[in-house]
Amino acid sequence: MEKLPLKFRILLHFHSFASSISRRSNVTVNRFFMSFFDPKFSPSSKPRNGVSTYDVVFDPSHNLWFRLFLPSSSSADKNVTDLPVVVYYHGGGFVFFSANSMAYDDFCRRLARELRVAVVSVNYRLSPEHRCPIPYEDGFDALKFLDGMDLDDGGFPVKFDVSRCFLAGDSAGGNLTHHVAVRAGGYNFKKLKIKGIIAIQPFFGGEERVESEIKFSKSPMLNLKQSDWYWKAFLPKGCDRNHPAAHVFGPGAGDDISKVKFPATLLILGGKDQLVDWGKRYYEWLKDECGKEVDLVEYPNAIHGFYIVPELKDSSLLIKDMNDFIHKLIGTLN
Repeated sequence: MEKLPLKFRILLHFHSFASSISRRSNVTVNRFFMSFFDPKFSPSSKPRNGVSTYDVVFDPSHNLWFRLFLPSSSSADKNVTDLPVVVYYHGGGFVFFSANSMAYDDFCRRLARELRVAVVSVNYRLSPEHRCPIPYEDGFDALKFLDGMDLDDGGFPVKFDVSRCFLAGDSAGGNLTHHVAVRAGGYNFKKLKIKGIIAIQPFFGGEERVESEIKFSKSPMLNLKQSDWYWKAFLPKGCDRNHPAAHVFGPGAGDDISKVKFPATLLILGGKDQLVDWGKRYYEWLKDECGKEVDLVEYPNAIHGFYIVPELKDSSLLIKDMNDFIHKLIGTLN
């Protein structure tokens, strides 16, 4: 534990307390108590690690906002007009974390700097106070706001182009990318065009116990009791894990997606993550049953949440794979 980065040690402590909550019979969260294990970062227009950040409110009535990450201009950008946009949905089982949490501020800052993109990290409402489908609605409303945003008068040092937009997210955020993309596929945006989806260890499931859930049931970053409790907190009351929000590949689940334009998808899985088998089912369903374009990348030794720790080799590979995927769909940025 002593040699692990401080950020990762804080996350392990956080997940330890989250695990203790998941053993309770009631579905409530003491957010004041949990805030001691979820450090928050303020936005800063002054670049930090080469990236400036701004908080933008997109729905005052529900106090919804996103954090915008903009990389500093450099000589590498001399031929770039407007940066592509990555709309990011954070993980946390739909229950924990936010766009200004230390782990996600660091990660999205890294994406903006290393991918040379503008990152819009959406702060959606959390469960159990706000159950399904509210987080999906919040995630979609952020896209509608971006579509109508006056980008020429935003007062930002770097311009970005919503016609080259990607949806990305990890864990619960990976689940969000799917459901938001389905909604977006049936909506006529004025400027915003979704070029692709990047789903990192997406949080899917069902009543059936798959092999990876059993094999990695006691994983330090996401154990089986936690994931069951997250679904109980997120899904509509009285629904089990075969609800289409979790079990997207259930009977008839492809009807919605077959009716809409669904973007090319990069699916990232970890070989030592309890969600890996559900991720593979998602890949097979999306590719074989729905006929959608999807690339699967699996890091055999990666546990859940590996991407948060930049010192890990697989975390660097993720950045490279994301970069290759973005360039494949929109061409090189320079």
